[in-house]
Amino acid sequence: MTDMATAASGQAGRLRQQAVDQLLQDGFITCTDVEKAMRTVPREQFAPGAELEEVYAPYDAVITKTDEYGVAVSSVSAPQIQAMMLEQAQLQPGHRVLEIGSGGYNAALISEIVGDAGEVTTVDIDAEVTDRARRFLAGAGYPQVRVVCADADDGVPQYGLYDRIIVTAGAWDIPPGWADNLAEGGRLVVPLRIRNLTRSIAFTKAAGHLAGSDPQVCGFVPMQGSGEHAETLVLVNGTEEIGLRFDDETPADPRLLDNAVRTARVEVWTGVTVAPQELIGTLQLYLATTLPGFCTMAVDPDLDTGLVAPNNPRFSLAAVEGGNFAYLVTRRTPENDVEYGVHAFGPEGEVFAAAVAEHVQAWGREQRGGPGPHIDAYPADTPDGQLPSRHVITKRYSRITFSWPEPDTAQSQDHPIRGQGE
Repeated sequence: MTDMATAASGQAGRLRQQAVDQLLQDGFITCTDVEKAMRTVPREQFAPGAELEEVYAPYDAVITKTDEYGVAVSSVSAPQIQAMMLEQAQLQPGHRVLEIGSGGYNAALISEIVGDAGEVTTVDIDAEVTDRARRFLAGAGYPQVRVVCADADDGVPQYGLYDRIIVTAGAWDIPPGWADNLAEGGRLVVPLRIRNLTRSIAFTKAAGHLAGSDPQVCGFVPMQGSGEHAETLVLVNGTEEIGLRFDDETPADPRLLDNAVRTARVEVWTGVTVAPQELIGTLQLYLATTLPGFCTMAVDPDLDTGLVAPNNPRFSLAAVEGGNFAYLVTRRTPENDVEYGVHAFGPEGEVFAAAVAEHVQAWGREQRGGPGPHIDAYPADTPDGQLPSRHVITKRYSRITFSWPEPDTAQSQDHPIRGQGE
């Protein structure tokens, strides 16, 4: 090895240990096996050409392929996301594991954890990605990992059943093949798109359905092939200035919104305040699963005329009802906390703003600081009466239910709207 190569290897090793130390300190790594794997596998060998500081940035992905429009279609996920999902999977030595969405590095981490008695298969629809993964895995010392080029909508049944399936692409649905490939009692970890939000969820196969828990905020390159799903964009007032994005149910008649912004803007403040560093993942998920007409709003900065005034023009939580739409805003309080409010437009804007505000207030009273919902996935033909919750998102293959904890009545009466962080 040349002096230059030796120096680079030494720097990579130091940065690798620093990244793991940071993730341990921040609580994203708690499992010894995950820590050992991340300290061992040379991540830089799976992202050649990237600067080492970029490769080992704990919270940043490394883009490895883009399409003709410059949109990322393949990446090495951020170390924090990989550690989080590996911990959700609860891998054990000897497990048979299928990874859906390849790149090589994550498969190497899995191989380190399951050991020689285990078995790892990684699959991707893109032959360029799988060729690269196969080459990188062999070069890094993991030639035993099986690399398959295929559309994984049906899983990879020829090598199953699997104790664990880990999906590393943003999935809109859970196709039957994934559950069929999973051993009874096995775990499926999948970044599932839920009305424009993505949550990594750990599902356990049991009694004809998938029982989920531990939803974690994440972001992934969308699934390609049979599992690809395009969101619906509704342009308010017929212009590209204001776009409402729907990932599941869409408005019955979007044209009713055309004149909404011609009405006066209604502003309502909820009294729900959060500390600047308080986590709000359950608020987002609560609104997405309980607020009818939920969507997200984006404003084109080049066309912005000030009709709406979101805090984040690229992404705001929003909702639609008939010819009305609303979105969430925030403001600083004298105590330097953040208070949530609602802006609404439309002929019943005042009533709709109050309804959206009540959902925020319900979260503040009943769900704030809690564990979040229990999430279950059932086949798409499951009748309502056999589902455990009325909060249901029906997709092509599955019905996803969200069972929020029942509020403690006594605590609800005494609980101030401003409370402890999650």
